[in-house]
Amino acid sequence: MPSTANRQIVLRRHPLGMPKPDDFDLVESPLPSPRDGEVLCRTIYLSLDPYMRGRISGARSYAQPVEPGQVIVGATVGEGIESKYAGLARGDIVLGYDGWQSHAVAKGGGLRKLDPKQAPISTALGVLGMPGMTAYVGLLDIGARARSGSRAPGTSATTWCASSGSTIA
Repeated sequence: MPSTANRQIVLRRHPLGMPKPDDFDLVESPLPSPRDGEVLCRTIYLSLDPYMRGRISGARSYAQPVEPGQVIVGATVGEGIESKYAGLARGDIVLGYDGWQSHAVAKGGGLRKLDPKQAPISTALGVLGMPGMTAYVGLLDIGARARSGSRAPGTSATTWCASSGSTIA
């Protein structure tokens, strides 16, 4: 039976030290409805990436922080269950940025259709997604500079290692 509720993980408060379960809330609400140009997606996979720690801390960063009461951010792989966007149909598998929730409405133009025949759909969040691209650029750019005798800046090397270590292992 299809779900009629959206389940979201929202930030209760910015963690002090290591995040704990009581820093988050599980919130249920009615399923959202798509408008023209939008798609309602059911999340199949969601990302858990190192950069998210900084996003929930509330500290100033290169990316806007998640505020208390907001859904935890993150990339998702989902299935379109209702589409009002000409480029996507019910049943299409898409890569989006819907955050930690069971369902979300997204602008159709902001979704990327995935072909499950090309690769397992979960790889869009790993080796064929942002962590994989980070590893690829790190090996070609930072790795090339290191081979030529120059030194890679510590923060770049650290970032590259943190976000791509499991990708190249």
